[in-house]
Amino acid sequence: MAILGIGHDVVDVRAFGEQLEMPGSRGRGLFSARELRQVQLRAGRKNDGEAVHLAGKWAAKESVVKAWCAALGSGPAPYTLDNTPWAGIEVLDEANGCPRIVLDGEAERRLRASVGTPDGADLCWFVSISHDGPIASAVVVLCAQ
Repeated sequence: MAILGIGHDVVDVRAFGEQLEMPGSRGRGLFSARELRQVQLRAGRKNDGEAVHLAGKWAAKESVVKAWCAALGSGPAPYTLDNTPWAGIEVLDEANGCPRIVLDGEAERRLRASVGTPDGADLCWFVSISHDGPIASAVVVLCAQ
């Protein structure tokens, strides 16, 4: 297994929550319907509000893009700030609660084309999300195996 790129991001939960609630905010549009549904269920089980869970997922999405860009080295970025398909970069919870990264079809095709994986190599993501008080953080590793 070869590490292609690593990304890390930190999010202020309170500020992120405030942005989500701002009138006209596109904040929830950054997440897929599946992500929003999972967050709603988890917040209900933990009785702690959705902002903390969305902030963690947002940190992971940012980390995915950073790991992808790191894998490209000096190559061109896969997307610009204006056209990143945030809802197509999903951070979903497994049945055991562990997060996983799922790219939609177009993002997956762009990833494979941009990083030039060796023939037959599978790409895989490793993700860790953590919360500590007012901070959510995520680390993502992109690997070829």
